Amino acid sequence: MSSGSTTMKATILSLLLLMQTLCIATYGAPSAAATASPDTVSSQATPAVASTDSSTIGDLLDDAALEMEDSASIAGQGEGGAYTQLKNKFVDGGVGFMSIVALCLIIGLAFCIERIIYLSMSEIDAKRFMQTLEDKISSGGIEEAKDLCRNTRGPVASICYQGLLRHKETLDNIERSVSSYASVQIGKMEKGCSWITLCIAMAPSLGFLGTVIGMVMAFDNIEVAGDIGPTIVASGMKVALITTIFGIITALILQLFYNYILSKIDHLTAQMEESAITLMDILESKKSENTNS
Repeated sequence: MSSGSTTMKATILSLLLLMQTLCIATYGAPSAAATASPDTVSSQATPAVASTDSSTIGDLLDDAALEMEDSASIAGQGEGGAYTQLKNKFVDGGVGFMSIVALCLIIGLAFCIERIIYLSMSEIDAKRFMQTLEDKISSGGIEEAKDLCRNTRGPVASICYQGLLRHKETLDNIERSVSSYASVQIGKMEKGCSWITLCIAMAPSLGFLGTVIGMVMAFDNIEVAGDIGPTIVASGMKVALITTIFGIITALILQLFYNYILSKIDHLTAQMEESAITLMDILESKKSENTNS
Protein backbone atom coordinates (compact mmCIF):
# COMPACT_ATOMS: atom_id res chain seq x y z
CA MET A 1 0.00 0.00 0.00
CA SER A 2 2.84 2.43 0.87
CA SER A 3 4.66 1.79 -2.44
CA GLY A 4 1.40 2.27 -4.36
CA SER A 5 0.72 5.57 -2.56
CA THR A 6 4.24 6.76 -3.26
CA THR A 7 3.88 5.93 -6.97
CA MET A 8 0.51 7.72 -7.14
CA LYS A 9 1.96 10.79 -5.43
CA ALA A 10 4.91 10.86 -7.80
CA THR A 11 2.57 10.60 -10.80
CA ILE A 12 0.41 13.49 -9.56
CA LEU A 13 3.46 15.65 -8.93
CA SER A 14 4.78 14.87 -12.42
CA LEU A 15 1.42 15.87 -14.00
CA LEU A 16 1.32 19.11 -12.02
CA LEU A 17 4.87 19.95 -13.07
CA LEU A 18 3.96 19.24 -16.71
CA MET A 19 0.85 21.48 -16.53
CA GLN A 20 2.89 24.28 -14.95
CA THR A 21 5.57 23.94 -17.61
CA LEU A 22 2.96 24.18 -20.38
CA CYS A 23 1.36 27.24 -18.79
CA ILE A 24 4.74 28.96 -18.41
CA ALA A 25 5.68 28.17 -22.01
CA THR A 26 2.35 29.53 -23.25
CA TYR A 27 1.67 32.57 -21.04
CA GLY A 28 4.99 33.85 -19.71
CA ALA A 29 8.42 33.40 -18.20
CA PRO A 30 9.08 31.05 -15.29
CA SER A 31 7.89 32.30 -11.95
CA ALA A 32 9.18 31.59 -8.49
CA ALA A 33 6.95 28.55 -8.28
CA ALA A 34 8.96 26.86 -11.06
CA THR A 35 12.13 26.81 -8.90
CA ALA A 36 10.44 25.66 -5.70
CA SER A 37 10.59 22.18 -4.28
CA PRO A 38 8.12 19.51 -5.41
CA ASP A 39 6.15 19.81 -2.18
CA THR A 40 5.84 23.56 -2.68
CA VAL A 41 4.82 23.01 -6.29
CA SER A 42 2.21 20.47 -5.26
CA SER A 43 0.65 22.96 -2.85
CA GLN A 44 0.75 25.97 -5.25
CA ALA A 45 0.47 24.51 -8.78
CA THR A 46 -3.29 24.07 -8.79
CA PRO A 47 -4.11 27.66 -7.66
CA ALA A 48 -1.59 29.03 -10.17
CA VAL A 49 -3.13 27.09 -13.02
CA ALA A 50 -6.64 28.10 -11.95
CA SER A 51 -5.57 31.75 -11.76
CA THR A 52 -3.95 31.57 -15.20
CA ASP A 53 -7.05 29.89 -16.70
CA SER A 54 -9.34 32.49 -15.15
CA SER A 55 -7.28 35.37 -16.51
CA THR A 56 -7.17 33.70 -19.94
CA ILE A 57 -10.96 33.23 -20.02
CA GLY A 58 -11.43 36.85 -18.95
CA ASP A 59 -9.16 38.02 -21.76
CA LEU A 60 -11.09 35.91 -24.28
CA LEU A 61 -14.42 37.35 -23.09
CA ASP A 62 -13.04 40.89 -23.37
CA ASP A 63 -11.83 40.17 -26.91
CA ALA A 64 -15.24 38.76 -27.86
CA ALA A 65 -17.00 41.84 -26.47
CA LEU A 66 -14.69 44.12 -28.41
CA GLU A 67 -15.34 42.14 -31.61
CA MET A 68 -19.10 42.42 -31.07
CA GLU A 69 -18.81 46.18 -30.55
CA ASP A 70 -16.72 46.48 -33.71
CA SER A 71 -19.26 44.44 -35.68
CA ALA A 72 -22.12 46.60 -34.41
CA SER A 73 -20.27 49.79 -35.27
CA ILE A 74 -19.45 48.48 -38.75
CA ALA A 75 -23.11 47.54 -39.29
CA GLY A 76 -24.20 50.98 -38.14
CA GLN A 77 -21.72 52.60 -40.48
CA GLY A 78 -22.99 50.41 -43.33
CA GLU A 79 -26.59 51.41 -42.70
CA GLY A 80 -25.64 55.04 -42.40
CA GLY A 81 -23.60 54.75 -45.59
CA ALA A 82 -26.53 53.25 -47.52
CA TYR A 83 -28.86 55.97 -46.27
CA THR A 84 -26.30 58.64 -47.13
CA GLN A 85 -25.82 57.23 -50.61
CA LEU A 86 -29.56 57.10 -51.23
CA LYS A 87 -29.94 60.67 -50.01
CA ASN A 88 -27.07 61.83 -52.20
CA LYS A 89 -28.54 60.13 -55.26
CA PHE A 90 -31.88 61.74 -54.50
CA VAL A 91 -30.24 65.16 -54.34
CA ASP A 92 -28.17 64.51 -57.47
CA GLY A 93 -31.32 63.75 -59.43
CA GLY A 94 -32.75 67.13 -58.51
CA VAL A 95 -34.70 67.60 -55.29
CA GLY A 96 -37.67 69.25 -56.95
CA PHE A 97 -38.06 66.68 -59.69
CA MET A 98 -37.26 63.65 -57.52
CA SER A 99 -39.82 64.85 -54.95
CA ILE A 100 -42.52 64.48 -57.61
CA VAL A 101 -41.48 60.87 -58.20
CA ALA A 102 -41.41 60.21 -54.45
CA LEU A 103 -44.85 61.79 -54.06
CA CYS A 104 -46.15 59.53 -56.82
CA LEU A 105 -44.82 56.51 -54.92
CA ILE A 106 -46.35 57.63 -51.62
CA ILE A 107 -49.79 58.29 -53.15
CA GLY A 108 -49.77 54.96 -54.97
CA LEU A 109 -48.75 53.04 -51.85
CA ALA A 110 -51.47 54.78 -49.83
CA PHE A 111 -54.16 53.60 -52.27
CA CYS A 112 -52.64 50.11 -52.40
CA ILE A 113 -52.62 49.72 -48.62
CA GLU A 114 -56.20 51.01 -48.33
CA ARG A 115 -57.42 48.54 -50.98
CA ILE A 116 -55.57 45.61 -49.43
CA ILE A 117 -57.09 46.32 -46.01
CA TYR A 118 -60.60 46.73 -47.48
CA LEU A 119 -60.41 43.53 -49.53
CA SER A 120 -58.90 41.53 -46.69
CA MET A 121 -61.75 42.57 -44.40
CA SER A 122 -64.27 41.61 -47.10
CA GLU A 123 -63.07 38.02 -47.36
CA ILE A 124 -65.02 35.30 -45.55
CA ASP A 125 -65.38 31.55 -45.75
CA ALA A 126 -68.07 31.61 -48.45
CA LYS A 127 -68.83 27.88 -48.42
CA ARG A 128 -69.36 27.80 -44.67
CA PHE A 129 -71.46 30.95 -44.85
CA MET A 130 -73.73 29.50 -47.55
CA GLN A 131 -74.11 26.28 -45.58
CA THR A 132 -75.15 28.27 -42.50
CA LEU A 133 -77.50 30.36 -44.63
CA GLU A 134 -79.16 27.25 -46.02
CA ASP A 135 -79.62 25.87 -42.51
CA LYS A 136 -81.19 29.16 -41.39
CA ILE A 137 -83.63 29.16 -44.33
CA SER A 138 -84.55 25.53 -43.74
CA SER A 139 -85.04 25.82 -39.99
CA GLY A 140 -85.89 29.38 -39.04
CA GLY A 141 -87.09 30.95 -42.26
CA ILE A 142 -86.08 33.93 -44.36
CA GLU A 143 -85.90 36.47 -41.54
CA GLU A 144 -83.17 34.63 -39.66
CA ALA A 145 -81.27 34.28 -42.92
CA LYS A 146 -81.56 38.05 -43.44
CA ASP A 147 -80.20 38.68 -39.95
CA LEU A 148 -77.26 36.43 -40.74
CA CYS A 149 -76.50 38.39 -43.93
CA ARG A 150 -76.80 41.74 -42.15
CA ASN A 151 -74.38 40.67 -39.44
CA THR A 152 -71.79 39.31 -41.89
CA ARG A 153 -69.32 41.57 -43.67
CA GLY A 154 -68.32 41.33 -47.31
CA PRO A 155 -69.90 41.34 -50.77
CA VAL A 156 -71.03 37.70 -50.58
CA ALA A 157 -73.37 38.42 -47.69
CA SER A 158 -74.55 41.64 -49.38
CA ILE A 159 -75.70 39.96 -52.61
CA CYS A 160 -77.37 37.18 -50.63
CA TYR A 161 -79.25 39.79 -48.61
CA GLN A 162 -80.46 41.47 -51.80
CA GLY A 163 -81.69 38.14 -53.08
CA LEU A 164 -83.51 37.35 -49.84
CA LEU A 165 -85.24 40.74 -49.91
CA ARG A 166 -87.03 39.60 -53.11
CA HIS A 167 -87.61 36.00 -52.15
CA LYS A 168 -91.34 36.33 -52.89
CA GLU A 169 -90.74 37.40 -56.49
CA THR A 170 -89.94 35.14 -59.42
CA LEU A 171 -86.56 33.52 -59.75
CA ASP A 172 -85.75 35.65 -62.82
CA ASN A 173 -86.30 38.85 -60.87
CA ILE A 174 -84.20 37.54 -57.99
CA GLU A 175 -81.39 36.61 -60.37
CA ARG A 176 -81.42 40.03 -62.04
CA SER A 177 -81.34 41.75 -58.66
CA VAL A 178 -78.42 39.64 -57.46
CA SER A 179 -76.48 40.22 -60.70
CA SER A 180 -77.06 43.98 -60.58
CA TYR A 181 -75.98 44.25 -56.98
CA ALA A 182 -72.94 42.07 -57.72
CA SER A 183 -71.86 44.68 -60.27
CA VAL A 184 -72.21 47.34 -57.59
CA GLN A 185 -70.04 45.32 -55.22
CA ILE A 186 -67.37 44.83 -57.89
CA GLY A 187 -67.33 48.58 -58.43
CA LYS A 188 -66.77 49.09 -54.71
CA MET A 189 -63.91 46.60 -54.71
CA GLU A 190 -62.24 48.34 -57.67
CA LYS A 191 -62.59 51.78 -56.11
CA GLY A 192 -59.28 53.64 -56.16
CA CYS A 193 -57.56 51.19 -58.53
CA SER A 194 -57.61 53.78 -61.31
CA TRP A 195 -55.41 56.05 -59.18
CA ILE A 196 -52.95 53.19 -58.68
CA THR A 197 -52.72 52.61 -62.43
CA LEU A 198 -52.23 56.35 -62.92
CA CYS A 199 -49.26 56.35 -60.52
CA ILE A 200 -47.84 53.26 -62.25
CA ALA A 201 -48.02 55.02 -65.61
CA MET A 202 -46.75 58.36 -64.32
CA ALA A 203 -43.66 57.07 -62.50
CA PRO A 204 -41.67 55.84 -65.53
CA SER A 205 -42.96 58.77 -67.60
CA LEU A 206 -41.53 61.15 -65.02
CA GLY A 207 -38.29 59.19 -65.14
CA PHE A 208 -38.09 59.54 -68.92
CA LEU A 209 -38.90 63.23 -68.57
CA GLY A 210 -35.95 63.49 -66.21
CA THR A 211 -33.83 61.76 -68.84
CA VAL A 212 -34.74 64.44 -71.37
CA ILE A 213 -34.07 67.20 -68.84
CA GLY A 214 -30.68 65.68 -68.00
CA MET A 215 -29.74 65.55 -71.69
CA VAL A 216 -30.75 69.18 -72.11
CA MET A 217 -28.58 70.08 -69.11
CA ALA A 218 -25.65 68.20 -70.62
CA PHE A 219 -25.93 70.10 -73.90
CA ASP A 220 -26.27 73.39 -72.01
CA ASN A 221 -23.05 72.64 -70.16
CA ILE A 222 -21.31 71.82 -73.42
CA GLU A 223 -22.54 75.08 -74.92
CA VAL A 224 -21.32 77.12 -71.97
CA ALA A 225 -17.92 75.41 -71.83
CA GLY A 226 -17.44 75.37 -75.58
CA ASP A 227 -15.92 71.91 -75.33
CA ILE A 228 -17.00 68.30 -74.96
CA GLY A 229 -15.40 66.71 -71.94
CA PRO A 230 -16.33 63.78 -69.67
CA THR A 231 -16.77 66.05 -66.68
CA ILE A 232 -19.03 68.44 -68.56
CA VAL A 233 -21.28 65.72 -69.95
CA ALA A 234 -21.31 63.57 -66.79
CA SER A 235 -23.43 65.91 -64.65
CA GLY A 236 -26.33 66.00 -67.10
CA MET A 237 -26.13 62.28 -67.85
CA LYS A 238 -26.11 61.53 -64.14
CA VAL A 239 -29.37 63.39 -63.64
CA ALA A 240 -30.88 61.57 -66.63
CA LEU A 241 -29.99 58.10 -65.37
CA ILE A 242 -30.92 58.68 -61.70
CA THR A 243 -34.41 59.98 -62.50
CA THR A 244 -35.03 57.07 -64.86
CA ILE A 245 -33.94 54.53 -62.24
CA PHE A 246 -36.16 56.00 -59.52
CA GLY A 247 -39.15 56.19 -61.88
CA ILE A 248 -38.82 52.55 -62.95
CA ILE A 249 -38.36 51.34 -59.36
CA THR A 250 -41.49 53.23 -58.30
CA ALA A 251 -43.51 51.68 -61.12
CA LEU A 252 -42.28 48.16 -60.29
CA ILE A 253 -43.20 48.47 -56.61
CA LEU A 254 -46.70 49.75 -57.37
CA GLN A 255 -47.22 47.12 -60.07
CA LEU A 256 -46.54 44.32 -57.60
CA PHE A 257 -49.12 45.68 -55.16
CA TYR A 258 -51.62 46.29 -57.96
CA ASN A 259 -51.40 42.70 -59.22
CA TYR A 260 -51.94 41.43 -55.69
CA ILE A 261 -55.04 43.63 -55.39
CA LEU A 262 -56.39 42.31 -58.70
CA SER A 263 -55.93 38.73 -57.54
CA LYS A 264 -57.96 39.44 -54.39
CA ILE A 265 -60.71 41.11 -56.45
CA ASP A 266 -60.85 38.09 -58.79
CA HIS A 267 -61.09 35.77 -55.79
CA LEU A 268 -63.98 37.73 -54.27
CA THR A 269 -65.75 37.92 -57.63
CA ALA A 270 -65.53 34.15 -58.02
CA GLN A 271 -66.92 33.74 -54.50
CA MET A 272 -69.86 36.02 -55.33
CA GLU A 273 -70.70 34.11 -58.50
CA GLU A 274 -70.55 30.76 -56.74
CA SER A 275 -72.61 32.04 -53.81
CA ALA A 276 -75.23 33.55 -56.14
CA ILE A 277 -75.71 30.20 -57.87
CA THR A 278 -76.01 28.45 -54.51
CA LEU A 279 -78.53 31.03 -53.30
CA MET A 280 -80.68 30.56 -56.40
CA ASP A 281 -80.68 26.79 -55.86
CA ILE A 282 -81.70 27.25 -52.21
CA LEU A 283 -84.54 29.64 -53.06
CA GLU A 284 -85.73 27.41 -55.88
CA SER A 285 -85.92 24.40 -53.58
CA LYS A 286 -87.69 26.56 -50.97
CA LYS A 287 -90.30 27.69 -53.51
CA SER A 288 -90.80 24.10 -54.63
CA GLU A 289 -91.48 23.02 -51.05
CA ASN A 290 -93.98 25.85 -50.56
CA THR A 291 -95.75 24.93 -53.81
CA ASN A 292 -96.00 21.25 -52.89
CA SER A 293 -97.26 22.05 -49.42
